[in-house]
Amino acid sequence: MIEVKGLTKFYGQKKAVDNLNFTINSGEIVGFLGPNGAGKSTTMNMLTGYLSATEGTAEIDGMDILDDPIEAKRHIGYMPEIPPLYMDMTVEEYLNFAAELKGVRASLKRRHIDEICETVSISHVRTRMIRNLSKGYKQRVGLAMALVGDPETLILDEPTVGLDPIQIIEIRNVIKALGRRRTIILSSHILSEVQAVCERVLVINNGVIVADDTPESLSANIAGNHKLDVQVAGPVGNVGSVLRSIDGVKSVVLRTDNGDGTGNFAIESAPNVDIRKPMFFRLAEAGYPILSLKPLDMSLEDIFVRLTAEEVETASGRKRRVQK
Repeated sequence: MIEVKGLTKFYGQKKAVDNLNFTINSGEIVGFLGPNGAGKSTTMNMLTGYLSATEGTAEIDGMDILDDPIEAKRHIGYMPEIPPLYMDMTVEEYLNFAAELKGVRASLKRRHIDEICETVSISHVRTRMIRNLSKGYKQRVGLAMALVGDPETLILDEPTVGLDPIQIIEIRNVIKALGRRRTIILSSHILSEVQAVCERVLVINNGVIVADDTPESLSANIAGNHKLDVQVAGPVGNVGSVLRSIDGVKSVVLRTDNGDGTGNFAIESAPNVDIRKPMFFRLAEAGYPILSLKPLDMSLEDIFVRLTAEEVETASGRKRRVQK
């Protein structure tokens, strides 16, 4: 488990991280998102003990990373965006070296490395020089290094950067499997990746947490009822005209013409205006029945842009951000 209380970091007069408070429970896979300069990397570096905090605490499985760094780091596996690989070593030499650094007992080391290589699917390249491996396999070796010592907590910074789609899917599946018995923080700019792997998302901007929820809840809370997906039976041109005539409707977009006399429309209303009842009656009067109606889900990318854009605007106006 990771518990952060009042975590703050100054660089001179600049406050890079501002009083962060959050808890990540055992077995959670949490996405950690933020634009460049938001304080994301600084926070991760403090969690791993690479940087000290100006104020506040960060505990890993009950151990303060600053007060007891040696013991706390035994419980952390860290994979930076660019893994610190030794190109003139073979994969096996590198993992043996990492095991010695992490104090893995000699009697257990061979079996431990065998299990790690099997987990990340690098057994067949363990005798090869690291410099001769592809980008994907180098990332796998970096992940294998983070697993040495069997840490309960994994902190992964952009683990799929530079990989092709097949390699991304493979690494994603490995991370999902690892999350069954570990706490994982996954930082990524590939928002679809976070959405596919993580059950919870933390979004940081201007040094503060601006969202902490599941991707599904974030979508529902931000989109609310003013963005709807509606399927209607009737000529799509006529249906679109009826929908646009309803008071409070801001935009109507035909998403799909299903070719069977029905169409799906994305409808946006003015904030705090519920158009569902007037839409029902207007379409019924026109003889166009509603076949389905549901909130229009926002992608994690939409959520990320909305949250960070709002925070930048309020920060420039020296106002506090108001959650919707």
